[in-house]
Amino acid sequence: MGVSKTQLFNDRQNELAEVAKVLAHPARVAILQYISRQEECICNDLVAETGLAQATISQHLSAIKKIGLLRGNFQGKNLCYCIDSERWNELQELFGSFFQNIGQQCCAPVQTTSE
Repeated sequence: MGVSKTQLFNDRQNELAEVAKVLAHPARVAILQYISRQEECICNDLVAETGLAQATISQHLSAIKKIGLLRGNFQGKNLCYCIDSERWNELQELFGSFFQNIGQQCCAPVQTTSE
């Protein structure tokens, strides 16, 4: 049996790729932006806010929860969501480090001469 592709890369590279994949969908970006603007956890507002079906919202929330960005708690019969601020800070550091290290390793822009 062959090696899976993810085994070729370190944990940080795999985590960065997984998070980037989740954040690559505009509906998920919109959901996170909406939740981040709320003062409390939200329960049912996402369908009205995004115009997406409840089942679609649930799929997107599941993907976001999978990377640990959301925490949910029950308020009565409703499951309400908030951004997990500790995980948010971890991901900011992960992406910040990635972009900083890439930027430091790149060459200076090539200067062209005009004729």
